[in-house]
Amino acid sequence: MAQVMIIDDDATMCDMLSSMVHRLGHEASSAVTVRDGLKQIFSKSFDIVFLDIRLPDGSGLDVLPRIREIPSPPEVIIMTGYGDPDGAELAIKNGAWDYIEKPSSIKEMMLPFMRALQYREEKRARKPAVALKWEGIIGASPRMRQCFDILAQSANSDASVLINGETGTGKELFARAIHENSPRAGKNFVVVDCTALPKTLVESTLFGYEKGAFTGADKDQDGLVRQAHGGTLFLDEVGELPLVIQKAFLRVLQEHRFRPVGSKKELESDFRLVAATNRNLDEMVQLRHFRRDLLFRLQTFVIDLPPLRERKEDIRELVMYHMAKLSERYGIGTKGFAPEFLDSLVAYEWPGNVRELVNAVERALTMARHEPTLFAKHLPTHIRISLARAAVTKENTTVPKETPVSANPLPTLKTFRDSALQESERQYLEDLMSIAGSNIKEACRISGLSRPRLYALMKKYRISRYG
Repeated sequence: MAQVMIIDDDATMCDMLSSMVHRLGHEASSAVTVRDGLKQIFSKSFDIVFLDIRLPDGSGLDVLPRIREIPSPPEVIIMTGYGDPDGAELAIKNGAWDYIEKPSSIKEMMLPFMRALQYREEKRARKPAVALKWEGIIGASPRMRQCFDILAQSANSDASVLINGETGTGKELFARAIHENSPRAGKNFVVVDCTALPKTLVESTLFGYEKGAFTGADKDQDGLVRQAHGGTLFLDEVGELPLVIQKAFLRVLQEHRFRPVGSKKELESDFRLVAATNRNLDEMVQLRHFRRDLLFRLQTFVIDLPPLRERKEDIRELVMYHMAKLSERYGIGTKGFAPEFLDSLVAYEWPGNVRELVNAVERALTMARHEPTLFAKHLPTHIRISLARAAVTKENTTVPKETPVSANPLPTLKTFRDSALQESERQYLEDLMSIAGSNIKEACRISGLSRPRLYALMKKYRISRYG
């Protein structure tokens, strides 16, 4: 018997779903607010959660990551009466089982419910997973756990994997982890930096050449594809691969055969392909800068690594891990850090992601080499300047141009500031949606807000997406 939670402020919907669940022989609980729903979810084990998006005290999309943080989390079926492709994408990326528009019939609700239950039963019956090796990959946030799940699924196969992520998010670390946890572990892991391939030598670098194939070819040379025989070939920044080579490489990927430059015979290479990019390959396909058929072959499995600014709950663990490694490298004793040091790291947006964080920690340690405690003062200057400017800008936005005359006593400064800030935020959001043409994705790009945060602010100020 499964335990099902229904979170929806529509009493009719709650009754309808509860009736369906009971008829199928399962137990149902319900809540009309985020607060009550989370309270029940955190106090009792549930198998399935039906979750509405627009609730009186918050957004279902905002609480979905919190539900996914629970050990052995329930499968979450998102429901909404306001169809939004961006919201659907966000829900799936955050681990939702399905995304359903209301009003839907009981039959339409029943199918994803039954499939989710089947999945959980089969999942429980699986053998315990073998512990994976992922040296240097740190994080326990919901987004990272999703990445680990796909890593585990992909590692035990020979299927191609595409790793998407901004510069510095750890794409090569994930590629190596896939290799180290695969049957090919112990064989060659060959890295091809597509950004560093000389245009005139791409073919010979990848496929090798025979003696005399061109001026300077004084002996046979294996290419990187041949060197990866039996192991893994990692195409880093695959979006930079020239179009002419994309066509040739597609055949190599399909046949695992290639012809070295100057050779009359083909060679074989049994390699497993992992590729990574910081570019949007779908957009590149639309612009005809990347082959659609090659993209299909690359993305049997896809891992979307989140930027550090979207998983700040991992920062403390990352800092502790890299502080220990760096302290050992430099022969520095263990150091403590002031609360403000970690607060600064969490407040910063990290455009360079984990790579930038590691550099910042390394700089702080060397600056405080003979001191027992790390302070914000030890951080790189550009980070301290960025945080200072952000603080000043935030402070200035709370000061209105004119103070209304009133016979009543002045409010407290905090009340005054909060009121001014709320009015500024409301006006900013109205202007934002106008400039973005009500496009949520564009509004997030302009404002720098995440989709859940933008939805929450729009709900707070009762701003409609469509005016």
